[in-house]
Amino acid sequence: MQQAAIAWQIYLITHSALSLGLIGLFRVIPIILFSLWGGVVADVLDRRKLLISTQAFRLVVSSLLAVATIAGFVSLPLIYALTAVAAGALAFDNPARQALVPALVPREHLANAISLNSTITQLGTVVGPTLAGLVIASWGVGVVYVVDAVSFVGVLVALLIVKPPPLVGRVRRVTLKAAIEGLEFVWRSPILASTMLLDFIATFFGSATALLPIFAHDILRVGPAGYGLLYAAPSIGAVLAAIVMSFVAAAIRRQGLTILLAVVAYSVFTVLFGLSRNFAFSLLALAGVGASDTVSMVLRQTVRQIVTPDVLRGRMTSVSMVFFMGGPQLGEIEAGLVARGFGAPLSVVSGGIAALLATVLVASRATRLRQYVPGDM
Repeated sequence: MQQAAIAWQIYLITHSALSLGLIGLFRVIPIILFSLWGGVVADVLDRRKLLISTQAFRLVVSSLLAVATIAGFVSLPLIYALTAVAAGALAFDNPARQALVPALVPREHLANAISLNSTITQLGTVVGPTLAGLVIASWGVGVVYVVDAVSFVGVLVALLIVKPPPLVGRVRRVTLKAAIEGLEFVWRSPILASTMLLDFIATFFGSATALLPIFAHDILRVGPAGYGLLYAAPSIGAVLAAIVMSFVAAAIRRQGLTILLAVVAYSVFTVLFGLSRNFAFSLLALAGVGASDTVSMVLRQTVRQIVTPDVLRGRMTSVSMVFFMGGPQLGEIEAGLVARGFGAPLSVVSGGIAALLATVLVASRATRLRQYVPGDM
């Protein structure tokens, strides 16, 4: 809800594609600066307690956005600043959260567990943007931020209930050596490095969602409610794909090849969305984007968690975070710049084509990834 509201509010203030793209810049800078240290902290501290702290911090950010908007003193610099602060908290939150999942389930069920986890997450992202569009249309952006802030209470309660087992071999201190150890582990693992490169390529060039306010407002002319549906469409496709993957993910043998094919499909659906001028077809194309991305994401995360020891999972996740979160945020800047010069449709279409070509190039060189099956590492 917060992300959809921020994008809509900034576009109403500026009517600028570049301003939308800059959202990504203010999200990616804290991620690049702090994510590696976030991984080290996740391997040093109690991961559950760390998550409680980061989620409480993000509750405060949402509350500040609500107060500023309702009180009428919200501004573009303030929105960008709070976006950056929230991203900084996420740099510590995400490594702990992802590293926690493998500790809760047996290894043979990890792929199914990641799929179920994705299903729950995507259900939230389906309801969130759709509800955000309806709330904006009825009561304004400020109420969206209020609802978002209140929702963190549920997150905190859930974290108090979870009781993960203690981490064996925990790193004792946050040091530069511990951070470098995580980087070296990823560098020495071709499977990890190639999947992270795919993360960056696909999300950098295929950032169609960054320009959704323009498509909703100017091209498809569907207003706030239609904007909410467009924003939710990728998550609807992702939910359906995640449900299927929760049953079949563990049975997929050629996981590396399946990852590559899913990224190809992601690129094709991105191109189709950019070409569409029909609201229903646009929704279908965006659903395809979400479905194919989820298939790739579930298998990428499964492979990474399996080949990474528990004591390194926080640091491995923090390195991958630079790619899978840095890619779309930098991609929003690229999409905004191209849209400013050549229009939003051409920005999306060219991005999809570039992602497709780059994926083919990676596939031609990443022999280990193409041939990977569970048990290879």
